[in-house]
Amino acid sequence: MTVDFTLDLLGESCPYPVIYTLETLRDMKKGQILQVISDCPSAFRNVPEEVVKHGYTMAQEPVKTSQQFSLFIRA
Repeated sequence: MTVDFTLDLLGESCPYPVIYTLETLRDMKKGQILQVISDCPSAFRNVPEEVVKHGYTMAQEPVKTSQQFSLFIRA
């Protein structure tokens, strides 16, 4: 899988990871992959829920490493 854009949201608290992710996805071409890096515990659940509600799909399962995680979303 090739990541087309990475959004580094380390240090951003909710709801900003959801807001910034949706704004970024809106500007991407259909089929491109967005990697979201965050350390906000709520975003681990909230971002996937919201992107699916808005018609996007998760490209793969989230990858969690210690305090941070990566989400891979297909625009």
